[in-house]
Amino acid sequence: MIIVVMGVAGSGKSTIGTLLAQRLQWPFYDGDDFHPPANIDKLRQAIPLTDRDRHLWLQALRHLIDTQIAAQQSCVLACSALKASYREQLTPPHSPIEFVYLQGTFTQIQARLAQRTGHFMNPKLLASQFAILEQPPTGIMLDIADPPHQLVQQICTALNLP
Repeated sequence: MIIVVMGVAGSGKSTIGTLLAQRLQWPFYDGDDFHPPANIDKLRQAIPLTDRDRHLWLQALRHLIDTQIAAQQSCVLACSALKASYREQLTPPHSPIEFVYLQGTFTQIQARLAQRTGHFMNPKLLASQFAILEQPPTGIMLDIADPPHQLVQQICTALNLP
């Protein structure tokens, strides 16, 4: 099973993904680590990424997913996956992928980003992320107001995992 923890920047994807992977003893991959340098430069400069910018990034993540599935290895991946088309690109046919959407309001996430340090994503880009966000019609939807360990428990319960 591949669990993709998705949402806008600052929603807690890396935190929840790391905690979930530790609990399940599965590998964790942060989608941010797969961005080409040009994307990171744009994000630092508060320039929103286009679909074209995201193409190679999504290809790299899909390759990771395909490799994990071929190896019959479960994993947790933190990835914004903001649009339905991005999620489609990440999902091989008949694949064991579960999307977990971390939902929060603009105000909640803006407050989180104001306190975050050391990340290349410029907080000024939050509005552009919400502008292109297409909430998934299915999958696990969680409120980021809940504590991280509670969110992990909710994911495990929803997916019938230990």
